[in-house]
Amino acid sequence: MKPRVLLVEDEPDISLIARAALVRAGYEVTTAATGLEALDKAGSQPFDLILLDWMLPELDGFETCARLKADPLTAQVPVIFLTAKRDEADRARCIALGALGCIGKPFKPLELGASIAAIWTFEAGGVRP
Repeated sequence: MKPRVLLVEDEPDISLIARAALVRAGYEVTTAATGLEALDKAGSQPFDLILLDWMLPELDGFETCARLKADPLTAQVPVIFLTAKRDEADRARCIALGALGCIGKPFKPLELGASIAAIWTFEAGGVRP
């Protein structure tokens, strides 16, 4: 069974490229374009991982992640931020919210799946859930 990923990205071109890269890497992908849409989708179906943009309309990635981690239905779903932010303090804030890590934008589409797997496997103690 393919791991189910919720890709939360408001830029249509980036969403399209990331989705194609994830499908190519063997993931089943559902997309959301806003933080509120992400919360709705995450609460209505199970996901193995959430790939979350930082700067989103309606509800930014930080608040979206905080709400995901506060909800018993989604608290255990791993989150990886996808962000153009490069500041270490901002990245530390992502981790403090409960995210596994951050993948920087721009990303290399052919490496996105491997980047996710590396973070996910490392944080899970060597075995991807």
